[in-house]
Amino acid sequence: MSVKKKPLVVVTRKLPDSIETRMRELFDARLNLDDQAMTPEQIAEAARSAEVLVPTVTDEITADIVNQPDCKLRLIANFGNGVDNTPKVLTEDTADMTMALILAVPRRLIEGANILPDGKDWPGWSPTWMLGHRIGGKRLGIIGMGRIGQAIARRARAFGLQIHYHNRKPVAPRIADELGATYWDSLDQMLARMDIISVNCPHTPATFHLLSARRLKLIRKDAYIVNTARGTVIDEDTLTRLIEAGEIAGAGLDVFEHEPAVNPRLIRLAKAGKVVLLPHMGSATIEGRVEMGEKVIINIRTFLDGHKPPDRVLPSML
Repeated sequence: MSVKKKPLVVVTRKLPDSIETRMRELFDARLNLDDQAMTPEQIAEAARSAEVLVPTVTDEITADIVNQPDCKLRLIANFGNGVDNTPKVLTEDTADMTMALILAVPRRLIEGANILPDGKDWPGWSPTWMLGHRIGGKRLGIIGMGRIGQAIARRARAFGLQIHYHNRKPVAPRIADELGATYWDSLDQMLARMDIISVNCPHTPATFHLLSARRLKLIRKDAYIVNTARGTVIDEDTLTRLIEAGEIAGAGLDVFEHEPAVNPRLIRLAKAGKVVLLPHMGSATIEGRVEMGEKVIINIRTFLDGHKPPDRVLPSML
């Protein structure tokens, strides 16, 4: 009796061991065990040989790659959140990290945490040393009130923040009542009135530089920006310049416009205590990454079984 040939699946980066093991069981999986990012040429070659490609958010899959005359790809099952293909699994992890940044920036947590490990002379407690700002009673403006935005709102409300949000449309009344959330149909008007702004919208062509130079200039001088979504949502160069000039109080960033490159001026601002920079850690929990991998496997198996994958990226989402 003949054995059905397993489909070739190329995985562009190292995934959790349990996910890679399951992929080897189910597919003819070509893994990237040394976790070196694949070049565009290597990705193009994979598209000419594999039925399924499993890239990550750092891989650029261009039209030239998928339109190659000898491209064999039947499915691209991306290992990433939002419209990048593994929804729902990272809601709580990202909301936790966002809340950590909301606390870290005004309260100067990173500055304080570095005093003793850096060997700096600490004279002891003083009434006026390392003063930050409380967050209770402040206005939090959430840009994008989807699953993650709502999870952040729940956490923030417990800390006494007033919840405001901008979204393509208002959330259901029961959710707005639960969160005590005020809806702004005008992003410009909301930005001008908030103490803390949290970016939580997906990366789409419509959200590229949503916080443009013009909009960033609307933000108050004593306000803070937190971004755990995608770096391209913010005009990073303008944000950096405004913080340097004291036109915005500071920022907490887990994502960057030209990731993995980080603007050296942002590094200098971090050393000066004006910003908190994290290396894209919003989804960095073992549980979250395993669930992401399980989502990818479900999408691949569903597709190969002749059904519609549950997490398709549709034009209406973009």
